[in-house]
Amino acid sequence: MTNPVLAALVEARRQRAPLFARWCEREGEAFCPATPAAVARFASEHAGLGIMKLWEAVNEVSRAHLALNLADPTAGAPVALVLDDVAGLAPPRAWPATWKERFRALPHDLKTFVAEHETRREKSLRRAQNALAQANDTIARLQAATQTREDQTNETATQYSDHRGPDTGASE
Repeated sequence: MTNPVLAALVEARRQRAPLFARWCEREGEAFCPATPAAVARFASEHAGLGIMKLWEAVNEVSRAHLALNLADPTAGAPVALVLDDVAGLAPPRAWPATWKERFRALPHDLKTFVAEHETRREKSLRRAQNALAQANDTIARLQAATQTREDQTNETATQYSDHRGPDTGASE
């Protein structure tokens, strides 16, 4: 005879993550506690759902495990790598290679935040560089115009002094 409390607990776990629970039943995998490899395989097989639905399904697995004070099987690199492939998230270009590898092991939501932040930062940096280039062009044009005016003034003064003739000196 099955303990009704255990049966209710198993049912509650399955309701928290129905898609993963059905997949576990079909594949003969343990639902709770699940292994990171099983969750990664689940995510890989359900990539067609798109990253938003897949991320929600993976989060349901995480919440079900955390609610029972079990280790989160979704927090490791195997699941993160599969979600990366589905989402097409790449590490920030400016990061060193060693940190790019660490980026891939981060949870998907954190990677999304970092990638969006880096994109905004790069756009802001490009805007600042473009503004600086425009300011430098303006300064160069103003300096050239000032130099031209100074040259014209000097030339006019030289011509004026040439037309006056030689200085006859002061009368004695």
